[in-house]
Amino acid sequence: MTPTPSMRLRVLAFVLVVIGCAAGIAGYARHVMHPPEAPAPAAAASVALVAPAASVAATLPGTPAASAPSMPSLRTAASAAPAVPGASASRRGAAAPVASAARPSLLIRSTALGDSYGHVTRAWLDDPEGPREVAPLACDRVHFAAGSGICLAAERGALTVYRAVLFDAHFAPRKTIALAGPPSRARVSPDGRLAAFTVFINGHAYSMPSFTTRTTIVDAISGDTLVDDLEAWPVIRGGEAFKAADFNFWGVTFNHDGTRFYATLGSGGKTWLVEGDFAHRQLRVIADDVECPSLSPDGRRIGFKRRDTANPGGRFTWHVAVLDLASGQVRVLPGESRSVDDQVEWNGNDELLYAMPLDSQQSSAETDVWAIAADGKTPARRLARFAFSPAVLR
Repeated sequence: MTPTPSMRLRVLAFVLVVIGCAAGIAGYARHVMHPPEAPAPAAAASVALVAPAASVAATLPGTPAASAPSMPSLRTAASAAPAVPGASASRRGAAAPVASAARPSLLIRSTALGDSYGHVTRAWLDDPEGPREVAPLACDRVHFAAGSGICLAAERGALTVYRAVLFDAHFAPRKTIALAGPPSRARVSPDGRLAAFTVFINGHAYSMPSFTTRTTIVDAISGDTLVDDLEAWPVIRGGEAFKAADFNFWGVTFNHDGTRFYATLGSGGKTWLVEGDFAHRQLRVIADDVECPSLSPDGRRIGFKRRDTANPGGRFTWHVAVLDLASGQVRVLPGESRSVDDQVEWNGNDELLYAMPLDSQQSSAETDVWAIAADGKTPARRLARFAFSPAVLR
């Protein structure tokens, strides 16, 4: 049959439709497989904390002016991670001021999900919800004082490796120390000369029925080991030697010049506060039922967590408490009803800081730092969001 002109037009139209559909499908596939590049993000605002030696020389308070070579710049947390809640929109991403002892700050581990997660971060005590500065170090726990810091970290992989990094005021590593287990507690002496850390050898939490710890004290400058394992030191209780096979020590806190320290001794399901004396290299029991002590700046009181076993199902919780060393009187602070599993940090002599998970089950990776008055007269308040392991720098 000879095709008519109308049939030819219909065939041609059909062919054109098929070609158009094929071109559309090919274009869509190319778009999916090779999406257009997004425009490059604006450069993150960096805070170069290099100051003339005559003014503020150090990234953190405590470093002599003469020892200030170049140092790594910090970036504002808002430039690399979700904006810190509470910071005004106009200030997010703005450069923070150069550090100085005149402006007290809070060194923390960031728990804000994003690029800053796990990194050592600085917030300002007069504006803890404002812009923050993020350091290159990533830690599980951190502490700092007088130009010396300690970072306990885990390198997770097929075989997890744990390490302690001693660092200076420029966040430059001084020495890396291999750890025997998961990190738990860390403290630097107020004069910056000593650092202590506790790791779990067995178990991974103090709430477990059976765990084993190892507590070590090192020179914070050289990294030399001063006390390899605190269990090697003799313990005196009531004027007599005290020893048990299941001794564990954790939560060291130093006095102002690092000549003495306090720690928790655990044995047989009980805990004691012990005082360590470097001159005699021995420990002395001075109080019962004290965990994770923290000595106040004036040296008069111990902030700690006290175990409460009066809970349904045999569960126990911890409450923030304060021990007066002269009188032995203990005050459990009523302003916090949640269980606080942390080694508190003093903010001056009147306030205690600690971290709390965001969820009620206390399983969240995100935590906030809370503050509570040491006299127990006011309830706890949230000081800094998305923060953990606080160290106050003045």
